[in-house]
Formats: sequence, structure tokens, C-alpha cells
Amino acid sequence: MPASSNRAEMPQPESPAARGASPQLPLAPETTPTPTAASASVSPSVPPRPAVPGFMASGLGIALFSSAVFGLSGSFAKALLETGWTPGAAVTARLTGAAIILAIPAIPALQGRWHQLRDNWVTIVLFGLIGVAACQLFYFNAVARLSVGVALLLEYLAPVLIVLWMWAASRKRPRPLTIAGTLLSLGGLVLVLDLTGAVKIDVVGVLWGIAAAVCLAIYFFITAKENDSLPPIVLASGGLMVGAAVMWLSAATGLLPMAFSTADTKLGPWITPWWVSLAGLVVLATVLAYVSGIMAARALGSKVASFVSLTEVLFAVLWAWLLLGELPGAIQLLGGVLIVGGVVLVRLDELRGLDPRTGAGAPECAALRHANDVEPVP
Repeated sequence: MPASSNRAEMPQPESPAARGASPQLPLAPETTPTPTAASASVSPSVPPRPAVPGFMASGLGIALFSSAVFGLSGSFAKALLETGWTPGAAVTARLTGAAIILAIPAIPALQGRWHQLRDNWVTIVLFGLIGVAACQLFYFNAVARLSVGVALLLEYLAPVLIVLWMWAASRKRPRPLTIAGTLLSLGGLVLVLDLTGAVKIDVVGVLWGIAAAVCLAIYFFITAKENDSLPPIVLASGGLMVGAAVMWLSAATGLLPMAFSTADTKLGPWITPWWVSLAGLVVLATVLAYVSGIMAARALGSKVASFVSLTEVLFAVLWAWLLLGELPGAIQLLGGVLIVGGVVLVRLDELRGLDPRTGAGAPECAALRHANDVEPVP
């Protein structure tokens, strides 16, 4: 959720996102040395080899790395929650530590243009409130009651919620592919909840997961307006600072229960000090996840990066299995496949419906396109 896992995210909207879009960085032109007469006479029939970009240099490796570390957030958080930490305390510690670390590259990125913060304060505040604080708090509350994989799958229903809302608001029926994707995801939700299974799912946990999805959808609506005046790293750092301030204020006024613990945490076969899980949550699942996510969005473009980000669900389930011994049942795994497949169909229909001249698309998918290279992923 959405900083998603607060993530998510989740399928990323056009000119991303959790959530000012910056222009894609141009690749340096490849140059091939002009052969001299001497070299041509030695090997006249050997053509020059084209440079092949490496896996990481292509952006795909960076995108997969970002999904992998984002997927760790649920496992690290649950390890802390099981020792007595409250979800509010885990979110507050995560946001505070990450905000301080990301401020180091964010300040030089401004290059003295502090007016960018003033001009974009609404975007920063909304990102901090909804895309960071609320999205992650709700996701961690869901993780406290559900398995990590189920909680994240619930949050990934955000694009489906957007389609349903736009359908109801505009009263214009989406295209068949979008309808198919929506129905596929809703069918997957039924399987994920496994209502007829022997183990009854926690209703409160489900509501927390859906609340995280709602926050993600609201964030997409809010940031749908294009904005390229704010560096993504500044948006991420500023949003984390706002989110941390909100969490500390809520705790100080008694609105948010805050309990910490110094008991050892269990990660897979290892018993580790509490700060190991916290450091993993802050450094790996937040700082490195956001920075690599921004790099991937710029290298691949928002369309490809949004599809690669769907692998976060797979990584989250894998990490939860390795570190927590959690593995959803076969029915729930099938439901997860349907949810992700439905989201893919919605995204494909959105991209297919874009006008190549204007970049505009169908109204039911308009909220899926926003301009930030940062989204509220858990």
C-alpha cells in the first residue's frame, strides 16, 4: 500500500505515480567508432557489434528490484506487530526514518528552488495524508489480522474501485475489456476471501484492506492532473514527512494507539533484534523501494512500469512464505491470479483506448492516469 504497500501500486496510472511527473530521461546516444583504413583492411567483412543494454540498465531489473523490496514491507511489519508493536507505531517509525533518509537526496534535487514546495504544497500534503499515512496505516491494520498476501491483494483492487465509481458517476458503460477485467477481479476477490473455507477470514481485517484500496483510489483521483514542476524524490520525501507528522500528532492527541516493543523478532529461521526488522522496513521496503521505483518509471515509462509493479503481489507472497511461514491456500492463490489478471485487462483497455494525438482516453479510466513518478505503495 501505499509508502503500499502504501506501493501501490498497484497498476500505475499514465505519467505516473503512489502518485509532478518528470520527463523521461533520454538515453545517451550510442556511438560506434568510425573504422580507419587500416582496420578496414584487416577485417572488412566484420560489422560492428551493436551495444546491448544490460538487464539492470534497461530498467526492467530495477523495476523488479523495486517490486521485490516493496513486497518486504508486510513481512517486516508483521514481525514487529507480533512482538507487541501497534500498526500506528510501525507506520510512524517507518515514515519518520524514511523521511529523514530521503531528505538527503531531496534537498539537492530542489537546486535551491524552494518555491516548488510552496507551489505544490497541496499535492505534497494530500500525498502525505492519503497516499502515505492513511494507506499504510490501513494496510498494516489489515496485515495484523490477515495474511500479508491477502491484505495486499485487497489493496490492489483500487483500479477496479475506480472503474466502478466512474461507471456509476458518468452512467456510461465501460468497454467490454474493462468490464471483463472488473468482473474477473471481483470473482478473484470472492476466492481470496474463501468464504466457504474451513478457516474463517477476519471481517475487520478485510475492511481495513478495502479501506487501503479506497485510499489508493482517492489518491489517483486527486493527482490525476498533470504536474511536472516537482521532482519525484522531493514529492516522496515531502509526503513521508507530512505522513510522519500526522502520525506523531495523532499519537500525541490520543487518537492513535502507539505501542513499541524491544522484544526480538522472528524472520524465517532467524531470531533477530527488533531493530533489524525496523531497519528492513525503513531502508529496504521504503527508501530503496521508492528510489528504485522512481528510477524504473523513468527508464521504462509509466505504462511498462505499471505492469511490472504487479509483481509486487508475487514477491509479497513469497517473502511472507519465507520469513513468516504464511502461504495462502490454493483457492486464495487462484483468486489472487484472477485479481491481478483483471487489473491487467483494465490497464490494457485503458492503454488501448488512448488517443495517440491527444493522449486522452475513456472517462472510466481517466483517474488511472496521473503524473507522478511516486505512488502510494504499501
